[in-house]
Amino acid sequence: MATFDNFKKLDICVGTILSAKSFEKARNPAYQLEIDFGAKIGIKKSSAQITDHYSPDTLIGKQILAVVNLPPRQIANFFSEVLVLGTYSDGGVVLITPDRPVQNGDKLG
Repeated sequence: MATFDNFKKLDICVGTILSAKSFEKARNPAYQLEIDFGAKIGIKKSSAQITDHYSPDTLIGKQILAVVNLPPRQIANFFSEVLVLGTYSDGGVVLITPDRPVQNGDKLG
């Protein structure tokens, strides 16, 4: 079991997707995302296996939640800097999103 102190170590923040494109070199279907987390965190990149429910054009401008304090992970020739959060649901991953617009960089509380 994880403790509450373990959970508090995760820095989960809101960001807005600026760009999304197919990640041809990924082993599983994925997109390369650029996400704006506000002035304090900046723009970060992520590889996300979210192709079942989303196309690149529907992702632009979408606010998402991501873990921003994990070490970068190399996937093929790309470094994924944040972990975008979603649920493993019927038909593929569904993104975790705020239910109304909030500031980029806002933290999960």
